[in-house]
Amino acid sequence: MVAIAPDKEISDERRIVSAFGVAMPRLLYGSAWKKERTAELVELALRSGFMGVDTACQPRHYHEAGVGEALSAVFSKGAAARSEIYVQTKFTPFAGQDPSNVPYDPRASLTQQVLQSFKASLRNLRIAYVDGLVLHSPYPDDKDTFEVWRAMESLYDQGLVRQLGVSNCYELTRLQALCQTARIRPATIQNRFHAKSGYDREIRAFCDEGGIIYQGFWTLTANAEILGSPEIVDLAAENGRSPAQVFFRYLTQRGIVCLIGASSTTHMAQDLSIFEFRLSPAACETLDALLFRSAPQAQE
Repeated sequence: MVAIAPDKEISDERRIVSAFGVAMPRLLYGSAWKKERTAELVELALRSGFMGVDTACQPRHYHEAGVGEALSAVFSKGAAARSEIYVQTKFTPFAGQDPSNVPYDPRASLTQQVLQSFKASLRNLRIAYVDGLVLHSPYPDDKDTFEVWRAMESLYDQGLVRQLGVSNCYELTRLQALCQTARIRPATIQNRFHAKSGYDREIRAFCDEGGIIYQGFWTLTANAEILGSPEIVDLAAENGRSPAQVFFRYLTQRGIVCLIGASSTTHMAQDLSIFEFRLSPAACETLDALLFRSAPQAQE
């Protein structure tokens, strides 16, 4: 068993502490779709100032071993200590895998699939534990979701995982059912942040009430209209920032952890510099209203 002490309460605005006492960066470097450039870009991100990385044991969209190569390089060269970097990976159900390259035995029980996948993750990442283990998506049948969650809880019990989470869960009732059934409740939920899902307004309210940290991905790609809105453009001009910087700053001030997949030092530096300014409460309320108007529910 790996003994990991909870992180101390922090005042650093760049990080947020979960209900499990785990500090995670408000900007998390996303490693999806990086393929053969994964090691290069993850190392660049960590050296540029990112304090955490998100990956998955899913060769279809992630090169998890490349993340491990980057972590090894950063740790061995003294650029950062293991305790300073938040590492989050995922268990991906068979439906989300490339059938020709599955990192576990698809014929095994769901419990064994989780354990085999996690063993592969530790080997890929070259570390003794992960800070966050996320279920990549719930199963169609909650019974299967609960079985997988119990296997993830066993890894938490062994001290191999500091906290658990779920991703691609867009039905509030399913998240509530998981929270009611779980012995170890989700510390995080990671969803696509866009208008078509109403920006997960109800789910985020539930998370706020229950101490669950919401992680958003696809933040810029899915929100071109928001980024081009007069409200964002005016705030960008007032603060001497780009619309993307204003949007990321707004989300972090609303308690959302943003996944960022920048592939250049310029964009990485711009993203990390959002903590050099702060939006006023009035500006945040303006953007709250903008998101509300953009969501389908507001247009009905």
